[in-house]
Amino acid sequence: MTTHANGTLDAVTIGEAMAMFIARETGDLAAAECFTKRVAGAELNVAIGLARLGLKVGWVSRVGNDSFGRFVRQQLEKEGVDHQQVTVDNRYATAFQLKSKVEDGSDPQVEYFRKGSAGSHLSPDDFDYDYFGAARHLHLSGVAAALSGSSLELLKLAAKEMRSRGKSLSFDPNLRPVLWPSQREMVKQLNLLAAYADWVMPGIEEGKILTGFSQPEAMADFWLDKGVKAVIIKTGCDGAWYKTAEGETGQVAAIRVDNVVDTVGAGDGFAVGVISALLEGKSLPQAIMRGNKIGSLAIQVTGDSEGLPTRSELGDY
Repeated sequence: MTTHANGTLDAVTIGEAMAMFIARETGDLAAAECFTKRVAGAELNVAIGLARLGLKVGWVSRVGNDSFGRFVRQQLEKEGVDHQQVTVDNRYATAFQLKSKVEDGSDPQVEYFRKGSAGSHLSPDDFDYDYFGAARHLHLSGVAAALSGSSLELLKLAAKEMRSRGKSLSFDPNLRPVLWPSQREMVKQLNLLAAYADWVMPGIEEGKILTGFSQPEAMADFWLDKGVKAVIIKTGCDGAWYKTAEGETGQVAAIRVDNVVDTVGAGDGFAVGVISALLEGKSLPQAIMRGNKIGSLAIQVTGDSEGLPTRSELGDY
């Protein structure tokens, strides 16, 4: 896809994509002999999910000049995600990961091969003012923020610029402590990014780490005091709790899933539901309901984005 069809994008996001190899049989990764190849990456999952719902989405990244990089671009093309701002970097490789197969809802074993990857070399040079300016909404996550100092600077620049242009912003903390020099630095930088956002969507445990509070309301107030419009806290099997800048609060019940296969990608699915619904002008409770629905679909399949529905699959939620 070379240009955004009608000149405007509904949403744009920034992140790293990896080739992902999922073991075909359950058990220890060391024993796995056959793998299925997919794409992975938190922000990429969100871009794919929004595109499947019919939104026009741009994804900004760097990939290596290698087969994994070609594979990522082919998948973007297939999913209808605009990738004209994906740079092919001849110096560095595209990252990949290995993932064990689980069928009991436990967390799979994941091994990353991403150090020094093309994606980690994202920087403010990758910010195209016209491209971002053509989008209504910017979605950021703490994964891209953790990749490198230069990637973090790109996110801050994008957040600042989009905010100054009156665009809406969403932020999923998506904590990756192992990628940060220290927890203190992670907390400091992610809270700086969160302050630019209209909608902040942490998990309850992430909220505890980032705010120092254990109650959802205190967590929400921490960010609302920084100018955020709504905080939506994922509370696991209870669904999600929210509070807005106007003081409206509520709990939206989870959707019961009898067969949890793979929990990876649930948060990204939730973000897809919330963002798409809010961009369509739905109310916050309706948006969270859609988030819960898509999150519940994501955990019933193996793979990060395989369970993300099309508009017709989503039905009338």
